[in-house]
Amino acid sequence: MTPHAQPDEFAGQVALVTGGGSGIGRAVARRLAAGGAHVAVLGRRPEPLAETVALIGQDGGTAEAVTCDVRDVAAVDAAVDGVAARHGRLDLLVNNAAGNFVVPGEELSANGWKAVIDIVLNGSFHLTRAAARHMLPARRGSVLNVIAGYAWHGHPGTVHSAAAKAGVLAMSRTLAVEWAARGVRVNCIAPGPTETEGASAALWPTDAARQRVLASVPAARFATPEEVAESAVFLLSDRAGYVTGEVLVVDGGQWLGKSVYTTAVSSDEAAGA
Repeated sequence: MTPHAQPDEFAGQVALVTGGGSGIGRAVARRLAAGGAHVAVLGRRPEPLAETVALIGQDGGTAEAVTCDVRDVAAVDAAVDGVAARHGRLDLLVNNAAGNFVVPGEELSANGWKAVIDIVLNGSFHLTRAAARHMLPARRGSVLNVIAGYAWHGHPGTVHSAAAKAGVLAMSRTLAVEWAARGVRVNCIAPGPTETEGASAALWPTDAARQRVLASVPAARFATPEEVAESAVFLLSDRAGYVTGEVLVVDGGQWLGKSVYTTAVSSDEAAGA
């Protein structure tokens, strides 16, 4: 699907998107490029990054691949500084790299906990700090961190990811206050269940699990990566120029519908089944 964009909305700007080789990261990267930004997609595996770059080229945009592990502080600093040096600026950062799997808390290993915290929380901070060193002196920049609703309401089986994303939320709001007067905004987006290969494999790997997740969404469907990308670029753009420290939830009403006793109409009833 070719992204829809306001012509030249991000013309002349340089964006860095982590986890840009697939799913939401790829959709956001393509949408930014369709709006005129040059996009650097960052991740550990070069092949999916190359696929994103090729898709952006087919769309008529420009992009580059940056191979980097967000857990490696020195590599992150070098990657961010390299992008800024090659293009003379860095305007937009999307921290989308993540790791997740469903496991009861008492069965989560120390290594499993550390891996998710390192990728989601520590990685987001490393990237944001490195980007800020270029954005703050220029007095312009927009950072978007991808979290999830369970960062504030919790969810069984995701203690590692929930803790990490709650940390990212607190980090975002703290930095939003620190940097607002210096021209840099920091916001979060919290997608709900989204139709991506990675989410499907990690969070609803069976048909039964998929149906349970789908039944939890009042909108009665999964989001598409492109829908999430549209909300993401709004927060990154000048259209949200007076918005900082906020979370935009894009989940079809999922977290609001977490009631035990309800008279809500089921999706089958709504459809007249």
